[in-house]
Amino acid sequence: MTTATRPLTILLEMRPALDGHAGIPQETRLLFRGLSLLDNVHVEGLLQTSGRVLAPGLPPAKAGRRAPLPTDQQLNRLGQVVITIEQSRWDDSIRAAVNAIGMVIWHLLGGKERLTLFDSLQFRDFLWHRFFARTLQPADFDVVTSAAFRIAHLPWTALQICGLLTAKLGYALYPRLDTADFDVMIVETPYPASVSRRTKLIVRYHDAIPLLMPHTISDRSYHQAAHYHTLRKNVQSGAWFVCVSEATRKDLLSIFPQLEARSLTIHNMVSHNYFDEASSAIRVPEIIKTRLNTGFEPPLDPSLRHRLFEGVAPPKSVEYLLIVSTVEPRKNHLTLLSAWEWLRVEKYPALKLVIVGTLGWHNKEIVRKFRPWMDRGDVLLLQDVPPSELRVLYKHARATVCPSFGEGFGYSGVEAMKSGGVVIASDIAVHREVYSDAAEYFNPYSVDDLSRAIQDVIDAAHPTRRAELVTKGASVSCRYDDEAILPKWRAFLFQSQAAI
Repeated sequence: MTTATRPLTILLEMRPALDGHAGIPQETRLLFRGLSLLDNVHVEGLLQTSGRVLAPGLPPAKAGRRAPLPTDQQLNRLGQVVITIEQSRWDDSIRAAVNAIGMVIWHLLGGKERLTLFDSLQFRDFLWHRFFARTLQPADFDVVTSAAFRIAHLPWTALQICGLLTAKLGYALYPRLDTADFDVMIVETPYPASVSRRTKLIVRYHDAIPLLMPHTISDRSYHQAAHYHTLRKNVQSGAWFVCVSEATRKDLLSIFPQLEARSLTIHNMVSHNYFDEASSAIRVPEIIKTRLNTGFEPPLDPSLRHRLFEGVAPPKSVEYLLIVSTVEPRKNHLTLLSAWEWLRVEKYPALKLVIVGTLGWHNKEIVRKFRPWMDRGDVLLLQDVPPSELRVLYKHARATVCPSFGEGFGYSGVEAMKSGGVVIASDIAVHREVYSDAAEYFNPYSVDDLSRAIQDVIDAAHPTRRAELVTKGASVSCRYDDEAILPKWRAFLFQSQAAI
C-alpha cells in the first residue's frame, strides 16, 4: 500500500462529528485524533454535511495550474465554506435533489466529484468547536486543528439519493470521488460513493441494525434502503470492513458471508474524559437541576427545577439509577421504567431514575409513560451534560443500566466503568463481548430479571457484588484506551498491499 519512506495517506470522513456527544460522532473524533498520532501516517479530514451544499474550497495544487488565489480571496472562499456548514438555506433540499440528478448524468459521462482544500490555519477555532470539542480534551487542540482537510461540496444525502434513484431503475449508481491523493479513505458508515482506483475504501462498520432491526430505526423505509444499497455497493467494490465489535462482524457476515476475508474487529476507543476521580456526591443534585430538560408539551411545572431535592441532606440520601442513551425504542427504556417502578414500591422508595440523552425517534409512547413520574421529579431527563459532569453521575449512581435490545458497541457501560461506576447490562452478545465479566446481566425482555439484577447490585446489605464489579470494570475498560486500540489500527493499515 505504501513504501517505507512515504507516509500512508488517509482521508477520514468527518461528517458524523457534526452531531452528538457519543456513539459514531465520538468515535469519529477519537479516530481522527488517534490516527493523527501514528508515525508515518498523514491524515486529512473530509468535510461534508448530510443535507447542505457546501461552498467550494481552494483548488488542489497541481502541476501546470495557474498561480493561487490572493490571500484575501482564499480566506473569503474558506469563510463561505464555514458559513454553509453552519447556516442552512431554504433551498438546500431542492439543491441536493437537483445535484443528485446531475451527478447521475455526470457519472455516466465518466466524471468525478472533485475534493477541494480547506486550509485550517485561520479557522482552527471553528474546527475545534464544531468537530472536536465535545469529545476531545484541550490538550488535543493542536493535534487535530493543525491537520489538513478536504471538502466534498455535495451533501451525503444527495449521494444517497443518487444511488436510490438509480436502484429503482435496476442498478444503484453512485458518484465517484476523486481521492487519488490518498492511499486509504476511512468512512464511518457505508458510504454512498466510489473512490479512485488507487484508494482503498475502509468502512468503519458500527452495526447492522437498519437491516436486522428495521422496526427500531428512524424514517424506516429510507434509512433501511439507503443502508442496504450503499452497503451492498461497498461490498461489491472491494471495500474492507473494520467492525467495532465481533458481534457486529458476525451480523455483517450473516448478510454478506463473502466478507469473511475482508473484515476484522477493532473495538472503539473511549475518551480520556472518563476516569475515576475523587468527586463528591454533593455535586449530583446541582448537576441534575442545571441539566434538567423541561422542554415538553405540555410543559413541566416551571418550579420543578427549584423544588428538586428540597429537604434532602446531601450527599448520600440522593439515590438514583442512571441510563445514558438516546430515548428511542431500541434502547429499552420502558423495561427499565417498569423495573424501577417495582423497586420503588417494594424496596427503595427514594430511588430516582436519571436519563441522560436526547429525545430520538418514536419516543412518544416512552415519554407518555415517563410523564407522571417526571411531573413528580422522580424520573429526570437531562440534556447537554458535559463529560466532566457525566463522569460524576456515573460514579455516584447506584448503577448505570444499559438495557438495549441491540447495540454495535455500548459506550456508556465502558464510560461508567472508567469513571468508577458499576454496570448492569442486557444479556446480548455485544455486551458480553465488550463488558466481559464486569457487568451484571439480565434478560432484556424480562422486567423481573432486570429487577433481580438491580437488587443484586445495589443492595446495601450485600455490598460485595458491587465492589467486585467496580474492580473488574476498572480492568476491563482499559481494553478500550487508545494505547490498546491504536496499535491494532497501525498493524492493519500497514499490512502489505496484497493483503489489503
